[in-house]
Amino acid sequence: MGIKFLHTSDWHLGRTLYGRTRYDEFSAFLTWLVDLTEKERVDALLMAGDVFDTSVPGTRSQELYYGFLNRIARSKVCRHVVITAGNHDSPSFLDAPKTLLRALDVHVVGSPADDPMDEVVVLRDLKGKAEAIVCAVPHLRDRDVRTVGAGESMEEKNRKLIDGIERHYRDVCQAGEQMRLQEGGGLPMIAMGHLFTAGGTTVEGDGVREIYVGSLAHVSRSIFPAGIDYLALGHLHVPQRVAGEDHLRYSGSPIPMGFGEAGQQKEVVLVEYNGGDRVIATVPVPCFQPLERIVGNLETITSRILELRASGSGAWLEIEYSGDEQPGDLRGIIEETVNGSALEIRRIKNKRVTELAIKRLSQEESLEELSELEVFNRCLDAGKVPDTERPELLQAFEEILDAVHDQTKTTGIADE
Repeated sequence: MGIKFLHTSDWHLGRTLYGRTRYDEFSAFLTWLVDLTEKERVDALLMAGDVFDTSVPGTRSQELYYGFLNRIARSKVCRHVVITAGNHDSPSFLDAPKTLLRALDVHVVGSPADDPMDEVVVLRDLKGKAEAIVCAVPHLRDRDVRTVGAGESMEEKNRKLIDGIERHYRDVCQAGEQMRLQEGGGLPMIAMGHLFTAGGTTVEGDGVREIYVGSLAHVSRSIFPAGIDYLALGHLHVPQRVAGEDHLRYSGSPIPMGFGEAGQQKEVVLVEYNGGDRVIATVPVPCFQPLERIVGNLETITSRILELRASGSGAWLEIEYSGDEQPGDLRGIIEETVNGSALEIRRIKNKRVTELAIKRLSQEESLEELSELEVFNRCLDAGKVPDTERPELLQAFEEILDAVHDQTKTTGIADE
């Protein structure tokens, strides 16, 4: 008798895109995922971290999460769910209902455990017989795996952190091996993790936050013990193998997190064990909300928008103007081209204005020496903004500056 897993990660429920909520996309994906588990007769779902986009998810995001778990629990096919925390998740928030969820065969590991056996999940069939071992390792923070010593160099901190991560995986997988032997051996052992491996691929704007500074963000393949039959990783949003090995994988995020991922094919991974045989396959995730980045001069931008209009597209657009000439009302022209269509502009970047503003710096000046207001005025000059429009723009900019400075005084941190 075999067992089939589905590997997914990095849902980031609650994430917005330039202020636009994405609940419809999340809801459509989770509905599709439930349908897929039933269609493929999946026995176990593995969610490898970053369930939510923030440590304090909103009501809507929680409704999506618990609604999904309710539908999975009612499924006549998928009998197990294992969820580990990612770096965006609050370990305590995920752990809070774990006892209740366990009654539904939903196993949650939000925080690293003192006893490695507490991160080992035994999946059993309807007769109580073990069918797989899951080493469910959540995201490991610096404080979870490294002791701080006085006068340590950065190299020593790096080494101790990598050693701590490796030691944690080794201890949990050893506990998994012990459990596998207790259950008679021959069971597949799956490990889960949420970290950045060396050589991992990211894209601009995908929202992946560096966990550590420098090399600490990248652990080598060698930290994962050899006894793992499949490694289900989260954190990187591009689907990929680790060190080219087919059984060590990132499933990637199921929807594009930013315009850098526009057009990227998203996927989930199906892993089936039948006796000693292992079959790994990917399933493409449908695109629930098209994103498109358009870069070029005004003619290029408007031409592409007109093509999208003609096709009936409802894409969200990020537009970057890079032409040599500076249109008087770039935003107005672009918005007029989009008006009346299903297209939606999420961001307009005028690369030319920024370049012109910087070029106006004299040889004796540096950008750091100018005040925020001086930089803004030079941007207005570069954009040839009429004098009649400047007072209102300057007032709005000064109000924003005041708000940022007040926040800095209160918290010591300014948003970039």
